[in-house]
Amino acid sequence: MADLLINHEVIVNLIANTTTMRGLEIRAERDEAGYPTGLSVSDEGFHAVNLVPARFHGMDCNYLIKPRSDHRKSSR
Repeated sequence: MADLLINHEVIVNLIANTTTMRGLEIRAERDEAGYPTGLSVSDEGFHAVNLVPARFHGMDCNYLIKPRSDHRKSSR
């Protein structure tokens, strides 16, 4: 029987113990810092992020954030 996602500790432990057959390992910990709420992103700012629907539930809630094709590396 699967564990219910009943609290933050269970969720973080579930994420932290995720692996794949290709060897991906995940490290996760809960960030207890406070963050401001009620902030808004402008339409321009939102559309500046290159969101691509993921294959798994891409139109519902899962997206990839990819660099834009015009992404320029900073010169050093």
